[in-house]
Amino acid sequence: MRKMIVFALSRVSELDVVEADDGVDALRRIAGTKFDIIITDINMPILDGLKLVKRLRADDNYKDVPIVIITTEGAAEDRQRALALGANAYITKPIQAQQVIGLVRQILEIG
Repeated sequence: MRKMIVFALSRVSELDVVEADDGVDALRRIAGTKFDIIITDINMPILDGLKLVKRLRADDNYKDVPIVIITTEGAAEDRQRALALGANAYITKPIQAQQVIGLVRQILEIG
């Protein structure tokens, strides 16, 4: 699923896509770099997506950067917790590439 999302978003000319293997890898890649949007899953090894959202919202550089969660976790409690932690959008799998592209374009207000 991650490969499909990366491939789909990399075809949008206005975007430069950076991929991370897990939450800790994401934090490493984020350090010292400014991203316009972050897309994560809840279920990741080492550091899950909810903990990633919490840490990003505590970082002054990322407190206002849009965060989208794409996950298999469809329970209302998971959605509420993610949004309460600061996620801007929550999408449950399965998803279509066009759905992700459309949401990213909408959030970033691009073409």
